[in-house]
Amino acid sequence: MTGEQESPVAAEGLRRIGDPLGRVVVRFSAKVRTKVLIAFVGTSLLLVAVGLLGQLVLGQSNDRVASVGPLQERAVEYGQLQADAGYLRLVLAQNAGEDFYVIWPEAAPPALRGKSALAVDLLVVDAARQVEARTTADQLGFTPPPEDRNVLRRIEDTAHELWGLMKQEIIPLYGGAATIEAKETIDETRPLRAEAEELASNLYTDAAKLANRTTDEIQTLIARNASSFSSSRALFIGVAAGALVLALLLGFVLSLSVIGPIQRIDTRLAAIASGDFSGHVDVENRDELGALGANVNRMNEELRRLYTELEAVSRHKSEFLANMSHELRTPLNAIIGFSQVLREEMFGKVNEKQAEYLDDILSSGNHLLSLINDVLDLSKVEAGQVELEIEPFSLRDALERGVVMVRERATQDGVQVELAADPEVDVVEGDERRIKQVIFNLLSNAVKFTPAGGAVDVSSSRVNGEVRISVADTGSGIAPEDHQRIFEEFQQTGAGLEQGEGTGLGLALSKRLVELHGGRIWLESELGKGSTFVFTLPAGSV
Repeated sequence: MTGEQESPVAAEGLRRIGDPLGRVVVRFSAKVRTKVLIAFVGTSLLLVAVGLLGQLVLGQSNDRVASVGPLQERAVEYGQLQADAGYLRLVLAQNAGEDFYVIWPEAAPPALRGKSALAVDLLVVDAARQVEARTTADQLGFTPPPEDRNVLRRIEDTAHELWGLMKQEIIPLYGGAATIEAKETIDETRPLRAEAEELASNLYTDAAKLANRTTDEIQTLIARNASSFSSSRALFIGVAAGALVLALLLGFVLSLSVIGPIQRIDTRLAAIASGDFSGHVDVENRDELGALGANVNRMNEELRRLYTELEAVSRHKSEFLANMSHELRTPLNAIIGFSQVLREEMFGKVNEKQAEYLDDILSSGNHLLSLINDVLDLSKVEAGQVELEIEPFSLRDALERGVVMVRERATQDGVQVELAADPEVDVVEGDERRIKQVIFNLLSNAVKFTPAGGAVDVSSSRVNGEVRISVADTGSGIAPEDHQRIFEEFQQTGAGLEQGEGTGLGLALSKRLVELHGGRIWLESELGKGSTFVFTLPAGSV
């Protein structure tokens, strides 16, 4: 396989092929484990089938190669028989053309040079006997096929006839001499020798016929074996390719029935996590994935019901707190006002103990009023009842006002507050009262958690088209796990809980007010290295 991605056309074609099969697999009532096992077994069976076919092809190829061996053995024996017949004809020609060899003795075969006519004829007799003997199955070393037996029988009969002609008719004419010298005797042998030559020629022709036919069979078998091997190889490659395609199709269909539902379930769960309960996941599987899809749908419906109820409860809670806070502020303002009148001795003198009690009443009343105001503001924000009054205002003046409001307490606690506002960042657009509220909350917290001798630095700047306001202190810092938590309602750090001041609403309210302006707020802090709270106003608000 190459590293290239599958083309869209091929992917679409494979999907169209797999869709009907995928629906069949989806509607098949079985566990996912069973489907995977079936796919594994199916792929294994395809591999076994390819292996068996390969073994069959190799076996047939070996059989074809083995069938050439006996033919080659026959060809060797028939070639030897042809050679013996040729030798017999050559020896017989020695005496048949005696005058020729006498004139040119160097033309005689090496094996016959210097031999007498009788010795040559005796060699003919031995050669004929050898040819006759070689036609038997024992001498050949194999059982000749039926089509060769008639030819071998004719060769055997011809060799035997030639042997009898030489042994019983020609050789007796020598009369005990080494040569035939009488002209009458020579003339008498000529017809016999002509007959012998014809027999020898017939022997050679039949032997050559066997040898040539066997050679042709070998060539034909080799060609047929080559053709069969090519066909078997093509068949094996075709079956292997088909098995590979089937295995891939099987895996693709299985993936459609498993991965597809998982992806749809994952998409629906992501939507649920983002708060979208309007959809459903459609899983046709009749297995664990189908059950999982049904459970996801049930969970979706239950979460939608609970979310609707929670929204209603939250809305009612916000409305209740807003109403209660408004109702509480009226009597509380009266308590604070009358306490201030008594503390200022407008209706007569108060002793030292009474003055101490009045100070406690004023302090507790102001704290309670601040808490009620925060709860009221937060409830209005959550209920969507806060409408910002966007208009240009001086950010520098807002920062200076915040510093003035906390400087008295900072001086009492031995904390230095410094302002470093960018002169190019002055007039911005926003709800001035709400922005001042955010600045005051951040400055109050910074002064509260900065030890004596520490410092609080306030700055403003323009970064990437945003106005960025930061409040940095040299306090004890905030642990990383609390960086997000402290922006939630009624959440405080360990230091805040130890001081016993605050309610954990200031940062939550500040976060919502900044976000209403389209900005963002975050914390940069390390334990022992102080904290820096930063909030921004987007470029559209500048």
